[in-house]
Amino acid sequence: MEQHYLKSSYREKLIEHLFIGELLKMSWASGDCSLEISKPEVDNQGYDLIAEENGVIRHIQLKTAKLDAKAAYQKVHIALASKPSGCVLWIFFNETSMQMGPFLFFGGKPGEKLPDISQFKIARHTKGNKDGVKAERPDIREVRKTAFVRYDSVESIYNTLFYKQLDHVPGKS
Repeated sequence: MEQHYLKSSYREKLIEHLFIGELLKMSWASGDCSLEISKPEVDNQGYDLIAEENGVIRHIQLKTAKLDAKAAYQKVHIALASKPSGCVLWIFFNETSMQMGPFLFFGGKPGEKLPDISQFKIARHTKGNKDGVKAERPDIREVRKTAFVRYDSVESIYNTLFYKQLDHVPGKS
């Protein structure tokens, strides 16, 4: 669908708003109604949202991909590791219905920092300079898809973000 690459910024905002709406519904359903969402004014610390629920603060980097996407990694800023409960959420969606899921999560338990990403490959710029050289981006790492944990529902992501223990620590076998 041509619309997906011509209007990719619109699509990303749409997925972000749908996801926030789902989190708010989960907070409502829990009876707490205490979820707060904030957005940074400047995007230079590796996150798109700050979400707080019952004292748990999450700095969340959102990534999106169509269900048939072939990406093997996501680029993650090292500054995200310094944020409270920093995490990356890779949201897959149906390109026709915009239905979200599955969700891939890279992060620690509530209150824990982002797992160490220093061992991941240093990212490079997508475009070359005048000589065609794609310079390294020393503050960005390519976190492999295999380091993410898959969740199939918004409920499981909500619980992972704010309440429940993770089945295992991402990036560890």
